[in-house]
Parts: sequence; structure tokens; C-alpha cells
Amino acid sequence: MMKVLALDTSNRPLTAAVLDGNQLLATTTITTERKHAAFALPLVAELLERAHLQPTDLDRVVVANGPGSYTGLRVAVTIGKVLATTLKIQLVGISSLATLALNFSDTNRLIVPLFDARNDLVFSGVYQTEPAGLKTVLPDRHVAFSRWILELQKFHDNLLFVGQDTLHFVDQIKESFPTAVVVSGPKALPQAGELGLAGQKQAVVTDVDHFVPRYLRLTQAEADWQREHPGEEQHNYVEHL
Repeated sequence: MMKVLALDTSNRPLTAAVLDGNQLLATTTITTERKHAAFALPLVAELLERAHLQPTDLDRVVVANGPGSYTGLRVAVTIGKVLATTLKIQLVGISSLATLALNFSDTNRLIVPLFDARNDLVFSGVYQTEPAGLKTVLPDRHVAFSRWILELQKFHDNLLFVGQDTLHFVDQIKESFPTAVVVSGPKALPQAGELGLAGQKQAVVTDVDHFVPRYLRLTQAEADWQREHPGEEQHNYVEHL
């Protein structure tokens, strides 16, 4: 059985878990603090103790590697790289948006995880659950929300929006997709247990030294142009610059 540590510090929630194969041994999610650099390592040590494991017992560390908070992303990625290097264990990175989508294995709707990136910008993507696991329908991106709504129109109303930040956009979502499902609250929190399960099926990082967070942020000029041209493709930005 593979012993796995899973960690997500990419946004306000801090969630970590220790698994032995498909068995969840210990997990904790904290939503009241944003000092992930101070809390993450003590939490990892606590979970390993509760699981009656030593760090040397681990086979793999799985981290959510973005998009999300600049500082938050660096915490999990750094811990993952240090553990993988010092313990000589495997490292896996999974999208922070995909981590949210993993909470909905029982839906037939397309899943649209969403993080507020401020100034009417969002981090988002589109996922679909399949028997083999989560499938990426549209890759993660940093995009003006008005443009993203237009791009999602091709899926009609068969959408499930998820994220603590969906409350900021719920009126626009419901106006464009009247029968879409919008999920916030506990179901919209990342679960490190799900992250750890998914990470056991993913390819490992082959070059740990060059493993970095996926920030995905647009430049301010790109963001401004997209807001002014919501119906046009992103490559037109360069053509019209």
C-alpha cells in the first residue's frame, strides 16, 4: 500500500491528509487562519503522529500546485519539494481547481471550480467526472469573468459552479445559466483526502528541482484587453496590441 501525504495551501483553507492506499488515516482542514507558512509543517507532523507514521514511512507527497494565492502556493510546493528531496520519495502536483472538482464524483454536470482573482478576474476551468477519474474539459486559466461566462455558453445550463468565491458571482451566473447549480459552503472546501486519492493515480514529477507553482496570472494589459473584448479569442490580444 502507498503511504501518501496530501497538502493544499493554495487559498484560504489549509487542508492536509495522510493516507495508506485508499484508507484515510488522518486529515484536518483549517479555514480560520491564513498563516499557512506557520501552520502547515506542525499540522503535517501532527497528522503523521495521529496516523502512527514517521516521515520516512511516506512513499509519495501530493500537493495542490495552483492556481491560487502567491504565498499560499509556495508553502505547499516548498514542503513537497523538501520532503521529496530529503526523503527520496515521489512528488505529484495537482491543479488546485481540480482539487475542488474532486468533491463531486457523483454528478453528471460539468464542474466549474472558481476562485476570485479580483478586479472581475477569476481562476477557473471545466472538469467532468468519468469512471477513470477526473477529465479536463477546458484547462485552467486566469480570465475576465465576463469573457469566461461567454465561453461557457456552449455548455448551456449543464454546469455546476463550485468555490467559496462563487457567492461573489452568483447573480451573474444565475442570469446566464438559470438552472446551473452553484455550490459554496463546506462542499466547496478542498479535501486533502480526495487530493491524496487522486494523486496516487497521477504521474510523478520527474524533475523535482524545477517543480514550481502554476500561477497562471495574466498581465494587467492582457486582463484589460480581455474585459474590453469578451467575445474574442485570447490570441487576438497580441494581434491588436
